[in-house]
Amino acid sequence: MPDIKPIDANLLETLRQIPSCSIANAIETFSVQPRNVGFMGPEIKSIFPNMGHMIGYAVTAKIAADAPPSAHMNVSRTEWVDEIMKVPGPRVLVLEDIDYPNPIGSFWGEVQANLHRALGAVGTVTNGGVRDLDEMQEAGFFAFASCVLVSHAYVHITDVGVPVKIGGLEVSSGDIIQGDQHGVIKVPRDIAAEIPDAVKRVENNEQEMIGYANSPEFTVEGLKEMLAQRY
Repeated sequence: MPDIKPIDANLLETLRQIPSCSIANAIETFSVQPRNVGFMGPEIKSIFPNMGHMIGYAVTAKIAADAPPSAHMNVSRTEWVDEIMKVPGPRVLVLEDIDYPNPIGSFWGEVQANLHRALGAVGTVTNGGVRDLDEMQEAGFFAFASCVLVSHAYVHITDVGVPVKIGGLEVSSGDIIQGDQHGVIKVPRDIAAEIPDAVKRVENNEQEMIGYANSPEFTVEGLKEMLAQRY
């Protein structure tokens, strides 16, 4: 894995506080990628939507749970810890469940949330399942997943530090991952510093439209003129 450089800590905290939808809007203004990429699809949901905003650097791995691990598809937990520590904090653990779309065992629960939080992780994103919901939330550990699963079955790690694809989004270790009640988005590093100002520009534009919609001067013709200018 190449050396992963963190961005400015104050910038990262600013990005954490911005709603994911506003980040998505801001990214669109730079035309750095098609508008239908860069975020996870609706199958990946916030398990704790009232916890607020998560941000961190991705640490990637692949897991499986449908059958006992084989000799060539079983990464030890100590190797996983070593992989985690290669990435600067705060860390978001991004686990692709290769059993998807039929995940059968949860990697994440009370114990793993607490252990990984001690390693500087703030949360996880997975297309698999999670369990021990009350305990995970009490630990302050964010979870974005496709489902809730009662058992861990034969869950094991099959690979670490490799690109993964979850909810249609490709993620590599070191990517900046942000999430909240609306979903998960990847923040492009090359424009990260420009996103806060772009968010303000977009929101100013939106507030002008909302203000007009609620003003006594509102007319249908005026709305049509505004829409023609902005879309």
